[in-house]
Amino acid sequence: MATQGFTTTIIHGDRAFGVEHGAVHMPVHTSVQYGFDKVEDLIGVFQGTLKGAYNYARQGTPTTAALEAKITKMEDGLGSICFATGMGAICGIFLTLLRAGDHLVASRYVFGNTNSVFGTLRSLGIEVTTVDATDAAAVAAAVQPNTRMVFVETIANPGTQIPDFLGIDAVCKLHGLVYVVDNTITSPVLFQPKSVGASLVVNALTKTIAGHGSAMGGAVTDTGLFDWSSYPAIFANYRKGDPRQWGLQQIRKKGLRDMGASMMSEHAHQIALGAETLALRVGHSSATAMALAQFLQAHPAVVKVHYPMLESHPQHARAKAHFSAGSWLLSFELADTDACLAFINRLQIPVKATGLADTRTLIIPVAPTIFWEAGAEVRAQMGIADGLIRLSVGLEDAADLLADFAQALA
Repeated sequence: MATQGFTTTIIHGDRAFGVEHGAVHMPVHTSVQYGFDKVEDLIGVFQGTLKGAYNYARQGTPTTAALEAKITKMEDGLGSICFATGMGAICGIFLTLLRAGDHLVASRYVFGNTNSVFGTLRSLGIEVTTVDATDAAAVAAAVQPNTRMVFVETIANPGTQIPDFLGIDAVCKLHGLVYVVDNTITSPVLFQPKSVGASLVVNALTKTIAGHGSAMGGAVTDTGLFDWSSYPAIFANYRKGDPRQWGLQQIRKKGLRDMGASMMSEHAHQIALGAETLALRVGHSSATAMALAQFLQAHPAVVKVHYPMLESHPQHARAKAHFSAGSWLLSFELADTDACLAFINRLQIPVKATGLADTRTLIIPVAPTIFWEAGAEVRAQMGIADGLIRLSVGLEDAADLLADFAQALA
């Protein structure tokens, strides 16, 4: 059979692995324990000699494994691990692959909670340097002898800055660094970070891939491009078998077994269902976001719009080169900062809420909410103005959203 498209592959993914009783969806496996006829098999699971079996749900279930297979297929990866949340996935990378004395170079343009984690890492003796990742020279200048990893987001939340992917890849290759790319905003339907050399890919599944605001999850995918045999922080117990699997094995053992950031089977099932309409949802929300961005940019009450597919965006050429669409995230600033809250209250369709990539359009003033804890100095470094408004565009009819924004700005 010829190679199938993205949506066809995901919709029929479960059946490709053989589902019990001819079901077209993977069942929800809620059992925590898994028994064996022979104790030797139980021992084999613990020691890693028996593959494809389960012993305790904290490290995975058949339902989470089916979702992991879907994510791996989406990202053209070697393998994936599902976590309870996207932050669980990010911490699963940082806290299992970095040790006290190691150094992380990260984009300064990141999700507020990710920025908060940097403070936690510093308290544990892990150095963190944040840089302007839109310029690979800034990443290169930050590299030290103890640098182990570089972390960026594909489209930064909320300012929409885009890293110099290929330039950073060259820096990571030169120094043998793990290159981690958070693909949450774009998702694999718009961009595969493997194409720019990423070692590990993060997806906060709660958002674009699940897409309905009804289930939480995160995933780490190994692209197969990094040589783990040369990475110093792999524990001796995991330096066995195929070296390509060492990174994922350590993340699973430490991030799931030891730290317990495990995904529930019920949520894995919900996310897998959401993934089936991923391309359709992202296509619609990207088109609506572009229409809104153009409308806002032309409106006299708006002083600045941040959306990668606008020609005015500083990394517009980069976005066009790498992404097949601009996704659902945009942010903007009113000319009159003091009018920000009253304007939001006049909107009738967008839900005043945190969160991203729901079927419903969500709106939030950034500085007094999700980036309040970061403080004014950090916000200034990240390019977050006091009047910045973040919009997560949903699946409503574009004409309805445009009319609502027009009346609220009038």
